[in-house]
Amino acid sequence: MIKTDILIIGAGPTGLFAVFEAGLLKLKCHLIDALPQAGGQCSELYPKKPIYDIPGFPEVLAGDLVDNLMEQIKPFQPGFTLGERAETIEKLEDGTFVVTTSKGTQHNAPVVAIAGGLGSFEPRKPQLENLAKFEDKGVTYMIKDPEIYRNKRVVIAGGGDSALDWSIFLADVAAEVTLVHRRNEFRGALDSVEKVQHLKDTGKIRLITPAEVIGLQGADALESVIIRKTTNAAEDIMLETDHFIPLFGLSPKLGPIADWGLEIEKNAIKVNNALDYQTNIPGVYAIGDVNTYPGKLKLILCGFHEATLMCQSAYQRIFPDKKYVMKYTTVGGVTGFDGSKKEAPKAVVKAIE
Repeated sequence: MIKTDILIIGAGPTGLFAVFEAGLLKLKCHLIDALPQAGGQCSELYPKKPIYDIPGFPEVLAGDLVDNLMEQIKPFQPGFTLGERAETIEKLEDGTFVVTTSKGTQHNAPVVAIAGGLGSFEPRKPQLENLAKFEDKGVTYMIKDPEIYRNKRVVIAGGGDSALDWSIFLADVAAEVTLVHRRNEFRGALDSVEKVQHLKDTGKIRLITPAEVIGLQGADALESVIIRKTTNAAEDIMLETDHFIPLFGLSPKLGPIADWGLEIEKNAIKVNNALDYQTNIPGVYAIGDVNTYPGKLKLILCGFHEATLMCQSAYQRIFPDKKYVMKYTTVGGVTGFDGSKKEAPKAVVKAIE
């Protein structure tokens, strides 16, 4: 059985930053994630997509943010159980919790912090008869490495930010980009809509609206798609392509966590935001996009704040008789469990002769 001070369910940015804040308090962390690598959605869905609202970074790629967080927490030597989903939780007589994963791995900790983002999620798939046949053979639901599409023909379907952003990005990567949307109006950022319009006007992408992809064709792999203009069903278009990427969003689900006795509201975990983001089960916290409270904003920077306060509360729970005196890292530095020490250089005092 794996024992730790704080068991974190979810290894996205919020969960990773919680390791750093816990480390400053000399608390060890272990993380569980159903994905095969750390980073959550930033690694799985959009590693090459820029993020603009991380303090101190005018622009940072999602994958680079994860890399930086992993480097930041390295001195605190967190443990990871990856590729396994947290299934059950049991409270023991000593007040600690045992969380068992889908593969039977057991973890024991006095504090559990759920940082599962949107929870387990699945892409919303179009209703196409032979869709499954071409999955991973030309049909994908997320873009991990844009270089896969270098000099390829790509058809993107969707009308939200992801469809617009990737159409813009791939215009300089793919040989040919076609964006298909069932309406003439898009529901993405105005700036993105204007960029797509400009790319269309300059011939860098093809825009087909209002229209839908109604069929896929190919032998062993995708070779073409059938597009139907909704204003004139008689004019179906057969378009040769190497890749079809339907970007219709994700369907989030809490998964087994929904059966843990937590108070749930609209597929999110209710927490006490007036104090420490604790759930209705003492000792179990929820931080990041997985939680909800009045005024909640689903932003990474808000998750960082929630992780910080959660760790302070966790320290008091684990050591009720100790009083923690907060020291700024600019004063106390950062001492890792690996023996490393980061601190500002000390001023040299020299007597005047």
